[in-house]
Amino acid sequence: MIIVLNQNAAEEDVEKIKRKMISLGCEIHESRGTNYHIFGLVGDTSCIDPSLIEANRNVDRLISVQEPYKKANRLFHPEKTVVNVEGKEIGGGEFTVIAGPCSVESEEQIVSIAESIKESGAAFLRGGAYKPRTSPYSFQGLGEQGLELLKLAREKTGMPIVTELMSPDKIGKFVADVDIIQIGARSMQNFDLLKEVGKTSKPVLLKRGMSATIEELLMAAEYIMSEGNERVILCERGIRTFEKYTRNTLDLSAIPVIKKYSHLPVIVDPSHASGYWWLVEPLAKAALAVGADGLIIEVHNDPANARCDGQQSIKPERFKALMDILGKMARVINE
Repeated sequence: MIIVLNQNAAEEDVEKIKRKMISLGCEIHESRGTNYHIFGLVGDTSCIDPSLIEANRNVDRLISVQEPYKKANRLFHPEKTVVNVEGKEIGGGEFTVIAGPCSVESEEQIVSIAESIKESGAAFLRGGAYKPRTSPYSFQGLGEQGLELLKLAREKTGMPIVTELMSPDKIGKFVADVDIIQIGARSMQNFDLLKEVGKTSKPVLLKRGMSATIEELLMAAEYIMSEGNERVILCERGIRTFEKYTRNTLDLSAIPVIKKYSHLPVIVDPSHASGYWWLVEPLAKAALAVGADGLIIEVHNDPANARCDGQQSIKPERFKALMDILGKMARVINE
């Protein structure tokens, strides 16, 4: 339920309404803009008599929220959320690109890629230190050594780092060392993990599960936000369908749908969506055209010998060419 307050309501009257709702067991999510002031009510609202609320002269109207997600709902937060990370924004109007290798392999590899993508215009460096793999015999990442190498690349380039957290026991290390905590597709409904990152103030990049609906993705975001962390970035990375040619099927329609129903920024991962390096460029262009706030792209200096997902990684020179094209597209779209 949402209480839309009158614009001329006195602050003392607004506070009375707030105290009344809290006394009835509701959590208040307040949002105020130039032309609106609302209270989003989270919790059991069955004890609230709508007629009594609407009779209050300081209330303009009540809105019933049908969707199960509340804090992630645009009705609760009419203005779009902008996540600021070390002076760089995601969701603020600029098309933000996160790039880097699937996994950190060596100091030379991660530093050279970081320097290259920064020169091409990427804002964030991605790299897996801990890798969730389908096979237990596949490369699982360098672990803590990988985190240290990411920190070294950040120190040398100034680029904030994004990497995946797989278990709650490492959250302290990630909070101390990482700029954006990534929750991978396989962990999207690991609710204990979501609640733990929700207790931090770190930005969270939440990837859509391979078989998850849009509502399930937003409910996963709700788990994080319900614990107090509202710095959530959503990521569409393709879903599993009957089509077997590509690794996944990129659901481009999810971008405008999410933007209609949620205020959270959403980026696209064309690398995992396609599974092929040559599909990254057209899907990246499509993501920009459909309204995404940015991309996360896998870039490797030697894809043929990459220890993870080389077939979907593009080389630094191709990444630079793509960034040039995306820059031109963005200027046309924003005119």
